[in-house]
Amino acid sequence: MKPFLLLSKQSTALITHCLQSSESTPPHTLPKLYINRHLAREHRSNPALDPSCRNTVFTQVRQRHAPCQLPARMCMGLLLPHRWPLSYSQWWECEFITEGVIDNGGGFRDSLSDISEELCPSSGDVAVPLPFFVRTSNKGNSGSDTRDLYVPNPSCRDFPKYEWIGQLMGAALRSKEFLILALPALVWKQLAGEEVSWSKDFATVDSELVKLLEVLEGVDREAFEFMFGRELTYTIVRSDQRVVELIPNGSSTVVCYEDRKEFIRLVQRARLEESKEQIAAMRAGLLSVVPQPVLDLLTWQQLEKKVCGNPEITVAELRRFITFEDFPSDDTRIQNFLEALDNFTSEDLSRFLKFVTGRSRLPVQITVYPERENLNALDLMPQASTCSCCFYLPNYSSAKACEELLRYAVYNCMSIDTDRNPWD
Repeated sequence: MKPFLLLSKQSTALITHCLQSSESTPPHTLPKLYINRHLAREHRSNPALDPSCRNTVFTQVRQRHAPCQLPARMCMGLLLPHRWPLSYSQWWECEFITEGVIDNGGGFRDSLSDISEELCPSSGDVAVPLPFFVRTSNKGNSGSDTRDLYVPNPSCRDFPKYEWIGQLMGAALRSKEFLILALPALVWKQLAGEEVSWSKDFATVDSELVKLLEVLEGVDREAFEFMFGRELTYTIVRSDQRVVELIPNGSSTVVCYEDRKEFIRLVQRARLEESKEQIAAMRAGLLSVVPQPVLDLLTWQQLEKKVCGNPEITVAELRRFITFEDFPSDDTRIQNFLEALDNFTSEDLSRFLKFVTGRSRLPVQITVYPERENLNALDLMPQASTCSCCFYLPNYSSAKACEELLRYAVYNCMSIDTDRNPWD
């Protein structure tokens, strides 16, 4: 049925209809969350000190670290599935402790970015702050284009939280927000209800194992004995680095040449299904927010893009979403600004988006205004309002100066702390 539905010329209209017809009424009052991001950053620096992860933004958001002034049912709202309309763009209001934020959307988007970064860190050189995902075995394969991906942790049995992650994914799909999760095709296909294959899909998790089993299947007896001798047993190492037995007493049972194909079958089944329960919980959460027909009408690639946005940003694509207001038609500030962006990498552009909007992926509309407070000054640091997605462009002496100061700002000035005095 799914291949037929995907070919339908009406799929986009059908998806829109399914989402609109399943909408629920949004709350009249936003839940207000008190989040301490300083504690969250301390946890990120050494997650091993607190296995409960109680200080992460993820946990603070989910458990509502705040005295709630709302009715009891609404206080639990973040744990319940919601099918909010597209126009309901902010799901909660953030009060960042000791940060001067008035959250009209920017703080909320920042909290989503923090949650994404805690679940699947964008840097491969840092510890993973939460236990729900682990890096794939391709992490050590420098030649793989899927080396920076994550899979659900086979050892983590906290299924309600996986379901809540799925609900967040569903909320992102229904909205213009993103939950950026760096997951391989193997996971997205299962979330979308598509079949997975060993050779194609598991290669996005452990390409070396896929190649090894191909060699093992075609090897002759002499080569098999030379390569493995009596060292190959009925065990595997999962993505969480745990060694598990494929058969009873597998660790003490040597694989014989004649049984190698059965061994291969057992390995493939065990590895393909190692995160099966966790993915099922995520899918259950997703389906509590998004109707089944919507997933039937989406390919796994479309599902990923709707949840996570487009990971690749080009200057040409970004410029489609930038509007300049209150500038003379021949203003050199615009020229310098655009020339500066031309020299930005995709990562730089993602940082720029985060600096201005709180999001790191397109699509998102940006409005650029002239900097008004220091009209005659040159080469000032730029400012932005993430709540309104506005960027305030100063005067620069050259495109090079604009590029240098803008790049410094987007990499080093990420606090939202100028709305008010945090000690008031």
